Amino acid sequence: MAIKAYKPTTSGIRGMTVVDYSVLTKKRPEKTLIERLVRQSGRDTTGKVSVRHRGGGVKRFYRLVELGPTKFFKGEVKSIEYDPNRSAFISLVVAPEGQKYYILAPQEIKLGDQVEYAEKTEPKSGNRMKLRHIPLGINIHNVELIPAQGGRLARAAGSYTQILAKEGDYATLRLPSGEVRKVHLDCYGSIGTLSNPDRKSQVIGKAGRMRLMGWRPTVRGKAMHPAAHPHGGGEGVNPIGLRFPKTFTGKPARGIKTRRPRKLSNRFIIKRRK
Repeated sequence: MAIKAYKPTTSGIRGMTVVDYSVLTKKRPEKTLIERLVRQSGRDTTGKVSVRHRGGGVKRFYRLVELGPTKFFKGEVKSIEYDPNRSAFISLVVAPEGQKYYILAPQEIKLGDQVEYAEKTEPKSGNRMKLRHIPLGINIHNVELIPAQGGRLARAAGSYTQILAKEGDYATLRLPSGEVRKVHLDCYGSIGTLSNPDRKSQVIGKAGRMRLMGWRPTVRGKAMHPAAHPHGGGEGVNPIGLRFPKTFTGKPARGIKTRRPRKLSNRFIIKRRK
C-alpha cells in the first residue's frame, strides 16, 4: 500500500492525498451480499441528535460482512474490495458449494488463497478459530469479547491484537489501544493484521471531501456567543475563560474518565490504556 498525491492544480487539491487502491481487484460489490443502508444522520431512535456533525454524504450499500457469531465455512478468495462503511478492505470468499461470504481482509491475503472458519484450523492469515487454538504472540483481528457475540476488537484498518498468555479459561490480550485484558478462550479471532494501514496517513485536503463522507462542519466553542457554548463570548481571539474545558452541555471534557467505576467487566482489565 502507498499514499497517492495529486498535482496542485487547484487550492483544494494542493496537499490532498489518498490511499492507492491498486490492490483492489473488483469495483462493484456482490449483489447477494448487500442491503440498503438507511442513514440516521446522527439521530437516535427518538429522533434526537446523539452524534453531532453527521449528515449528508454519498449514498451507500451495506456489505454483509461476517462479523456476527462465527459461521463455519471454507473457500477461495475471489476478490479484494473497498467497503465505504469501514476503514479496512473486505474480501469475497466463495465456498465449493457456491455460498459467498464477505470477510475483513488481512494485509497478507491474496487472490486464490484458501480461507477457513472453523473451531480449529491452520494458523494462516485469514483463517478464523477459537483463541485456545491460536499460538501466543501471533497478530489477530476481529476478536470476540464474549463467546458467540461476534467480533468486537481490532476491526479498524491496520489494527491487530496479540495473545500474551493463556491461563485457565482466559487469554490475556494486548489491544491496539495499549489496554491489556482477559478474554475467554472460547471466543473466536481471525489471523493476521488488517489491511489498508496507510489510511491514517492520508490528508483530507478540503472540506468538500468531508461532506461526501457524511461529516458536517464543526464550529469551535470559543468562536460562539456565550449562550451557545460555555467557551463562547469575548471580543476578538480569546481563551475559553474557564479553568477546565467543558462540552456544550456543560460536562467536563478532555481527559475526564467516563467509564463507570463499578462496571462488571472491570475485573477483566489488567492494564488500562494510556
